[in-house]
Parts: sequence; C-alpha cells; structure tokens
Amino acid sequence: MSSSTALPGDPPGGRRAIAVWSIGVSVYFVAVIFRTSLGVAGLDAVDRFHVGASALSTFSILQLLVYAGMQIPVGLLVDRLGTKKVLTIGVLLFTAGQLGFAFSSSYGMALASRALLGCGDAMTFISVLRLGTRWFPARRGPLVAQLAGLAGMAGNLVSTLVIARLLHGVGWTAAFAGSAAAGVLVLVLLLLFLEDHPEGHRPEPFPHQGAAYVRRQIVASWREPGTRLGLWVHFTTQFPAMVFLLLWGMPFLVQAQGLTRATAGELLTLVVLANMAAGLVYGQIVARHHTARLPLALGTVAATAIVWAAVLVYPGEHAPMWLLVVMCVVLGFCGPASMLGFDFARPANPPERQGTASGITNMGGFTASMTTLLAIGVLLDATGDDYRIAFSAVFVLQALGLSQIFRLREQAARRERERLVASRVETVHVPA
Repeated sequence: MSSSTALPGDPPGGRRAIAVWSIGVSVYFVAVIFRTSLGVAGLDAVDRFHVGASALSTFSILQLLVYAGMQIPVGLLVDRLGTKKVLTIGVLLFTAGQLGFAFSSSYGMALASRALLGCGDAMTFISVLRLGTRWFPARRGPLVAQLAGLAGMAGNLVSTLVIARLLHGVGWTAAFAGSAAAGVLVLVLLLLFLEDHPEGHRPEPFPHQGAAYVRRQIVASWREPGTRLGLWVHFTTQFPAMVFLLLWGMPFLVQAQGLTRATAGELLTLVVLANMAAGLVYGQIVARHHTARLPLALGTVAATAIVWAAVLVYPGEHAPMWLLVVMCVVLGFCGPASMLGFDFARPANPPERQGTASGITNMGGFTASMTTLLAIGVLLDATGDDYRIAFSAVFVLQALGLSQIFRLREQAARRERERLVASRVETVHVPA
C-alpha cells in the first residue's frame, strides 16, 4: 500500500491545520506533565501522607486503571460529541485533579485527586488523534500520531526537570497548585481557537440511538481485524517502558544494580530522550513506507526482549553501565512502536468510528502495564525482592501479545487491501 495514496474527502492540512492541531497537542502535553508529576514526587508523597511503598504504588495502578477503563467510553464520546467538547471536559477534570492533589492532606483525598486526574487525562490522547485525522491527509497520519506522542514525552521531560525542582524549591502545595495554571492556560486556548474540523469537511451526521448506538460502535470497531491487531501491537510494545518509567525503573536501578539515585535518574531521562528521537524516525519511515509498520513493531519487541534478558541474566552481581545504557535506549523505542497500533486501527475504520477504534487500541498498552506493575510487585514480595524473577513477567506478556499479532496480521492486511481497492473504485466513480 502506498503511503501517498489519497483517500476521498481527505482534508487539506496546511498552516491552519498545524495551528489548530497544536492547540490540541498542547492540552495533551499538559496532561502528561500532570500524569507523570507523581513520578518525581514519590519520596515527598511518602513523607506527606505517611504511607509505605505498597500504598504509594496504588497511586500509579489506580491512575492506569482509570485511564484504561475510560478509553472506550472516551472514544464513544469523541465520536458523538466531537473533539473540542471532550477535550474541554478533560482539561477541567485533570486541572481539578492536580489542584486537589496540591491541597490534599490525607492519603484518601490524594488518591481521589489522582483518579480525577486520570479520568481527565484519558480524554486527551484519543481526542488529539481524532483531531489529526480531521485536519490532515491520511498519508500524514503516522507522522502526526508520532509527533503527538513526542509531545507527550516532552511533558514527561518537563516533569523530570521542572516539577522536581519546584518541589524542592517552593514545596508541595505551591509546586502542584502552580503547575495547575498550565491547565487554565490551555483551556483558554482550546475554547477560543480549537475547531473540530476544517471548513467544508464536516463529517456526515451519524444517528445516535443510546445504548444501541454504543453497542453498534463497539461491535463494529472490534469486528475489524485491524482494530484488534492495533490493540495487540499497542499491548505488546508499550508496557516495558511504561512499567520502567512509571514505577519500577528507579528501584531496580538503585536496589538491584547498585546505582545512585542521581545516576538512575539520568538513565530514566535517557529513556525519555530516546523515545523522542525514535518517534521522529518511526513517523517518517511509516509515512513513506506503510508496510514497515509490522516489521518496526516486531523488531522493537525483539530488541526489548533481548536486551531485557541480557540485563537479567548477566553473570555478575550488577550489569555493566554500557548494558544498562543500551537497555534504556531500546526502551525508548517502545513508545513510538506502540503508536504503530493506531496505524493499523485508523485505516480499518470509517471516520465516524475513529474515536471508538482508537479507544480500543489505546487500552492495550495500559492494560499490559497495569498487569505487569501488579505482577512484578507480587513476585518481588514472594521472592524477597528478586528482581530477576520478578522482571521476567515481561516475557510472559510479550509472548501473549506476539501470539495474537501473528494470528491477526494476515487477516488485517487482507481487509486493509479490500478497503483500499473500494476507496479507489469510489474515487473513480465520483463525478468531477
């Protein structure tokens, strides 16, 4: 399939599209800053709420649970209400969550605030993907999606470099409440300037019939093998880096590998930087060569498994620094590889189902991450903090994901070819 093939009714793109899409991306950027701000405040949270490690991990697990659980409802909302309304609700929720976290004086209140933040955060990425499909030609879809992911990783970097300094400079309440001002700023930009679609490209009205509509959207999206393949690609590629960055990377590097917190923090930052660089490369490759999607995804899974195994089975007490650096660089490719899942779901579904299909796809990686977070914690407790055994849980989920990818790949490719032929026939028969 040629990446340059234009589909009927393709939006024109251009400067106006970039400007509008950038507003949506800025909302996602702020959401990721808020999402990852707990990662740099873990020790402060232990002292503030007087909790142990297991209670602290509940913050991350709850946030992922809310995020994953919201994906299909959010996809349905985007298809029904449009991008602007859903993003507005999301900004209000995640800003309220960040403010609530700033003023939380108890563990329960902080937990509720993070759940509220996760709910708002869940509304951002799918909305930004939908915005991209409405404003840019289909051939730009892979690059636009990777650039959106790149903005998210930039938000992660801001948390690491800025929020951490604010915490130690002005304290908990001022740092989190002050960062919430970014939510107010993007809300103003969103309300004033964001539009759901370019002029002349309003989608056809789609009948909404309550529960029947919801069921029809979900079933139709799920029946497409491209949607299911997208979910499993996202499932298999994203979670190793997510688990490492969100919770277990720092303890592994410090406790199991004997590094200082400062050095471990530099390696975590390396994962983020590698992610940002890889996102640009993957986006360009897939935009030019659509058939590269699956080889890139499978290559990333293979590289991750190899380097992960090399670190775990290294015969010495600690893996050498060069091997840890290689592992962190390879983990940086997991995020861009997970974005390829949307490149399978997008062409498999018509415009009125893009939000629902993206929501289904986006559940994959976060479900895998949540499962692995729990599995590693349980195995660490059961084995007396044996990271080699606990981190082996990654291979189980990779094997599950790969089995589903290989089962669906031919079916999805055949269905995608059929849709491409149908779109070309439609183009030929449209009168000039």
